[in-house]
Amino acid sequence: MADVAERAGVSGQTVSRVVNASPRVDPETRARVEAAMTALGYRPHRAARALRTGRTQTIGLVVSTLASVGNSRMLQAVADAAATRGYALTVVTLGADGVAAAFERLAEQGVDGAIVLNEATARVRGADVGATGLRLVVVDSPRDDRFGVVETDHAGGARSAVEHLLALGHPTVHHVAGPEGSFAAAERERGWREALAATGAAVPPVVRGDWTSASGFAAASVLLDSATAVFAANDQMALGVLRAVTESGRAVPGDVSVVGFDDVADAADYRPPLTTVRQDFDALGSRAVAALVDGIEAGAPAAFVTVPTRLVVRESTAPAPTSGR
Repeated sequence: MADVAERAGVSGQTVSRVVNASPRVDPETRARVEAAMTALGYRPHRAARALRTGRTQTIGLVVSTLASVGNSRMLQAVADAAATRGYALTVVTLGADGVAAAFERLAEQGVDGAIVLNEATARVRGADVGATGLRLVVVDSPRDDRFGVVETDHAGGARSAVEHLLALGHPTVHHVAGPEGSFAAAERERGWREALAATGAAVPPVVRGDWTSASGFAAASVLLDSATAVFAANDQMALGVLRAVTESGRAVPGDVSVVGFDDVADAADYRPPLTTVRQDFDALGSRAVAALVDGIEAGAPAAFVTVPTRLVVRESTAPAPTSGR
């Protein structure tokens, strides 16, 4: 650092500010310091910095599984946002040994804080998180003063999906819900119920899946005798619904309209292209990392952030069939 300061003609403190992305450096000076760092091959040393600051600039990510599309996309979003803020990422999964063991593994690696994703949040809410000593931000959870919360507006997105189908003249909308215990699934079901209640439409029995396309296929097989419109709680289950409708000899959207949730990368290539609710995974990851890092570096209070959704209308929805079902 002293060599960089000498070459750039600045103080060591200025070099430190540039390395730590402080806004208190004018652009010309920052460019001169960065040029000196490049010329000298200077790289910050995390271990040395940790000894001096007491922080490793590493954050943890706690997940129950990375097999689901939502969790894998969130992993990428959090990793990208952490790198932008100059933080490394350590991932742990919640196994049979429980929450305490996962946090112990993070503590052994000296993380400065952790983000907890989706299904893992229910187990963390029931744990003594104060005993971890870690600053936490959870993704998709009820508001809790013990940690920051960043959530998607699941209920609002579900309402927009159901309102779209009702506006097309469907008398009601059937729902393939996510698994019990999932905050996201519960919120999407709540939005579905609220939208039906607001118009006085009948509320059909919920058929529950487990986020997989196979469970969507099985659920749809129960619904197809009466449904003209189906809202699936994620795009993978919606894919199973599309297959079930087709194999029953009916057509999407001529006989049955289908809406999903998430807007996965392949949703526009489903057959037909899927109408769905877009969940902004990049914004979720960025806001979660920002809330955590701001708390670590500046002692910012625990944040509660809701990220909006957007309905994306494609070819899997159409006016209700005039003949009825």
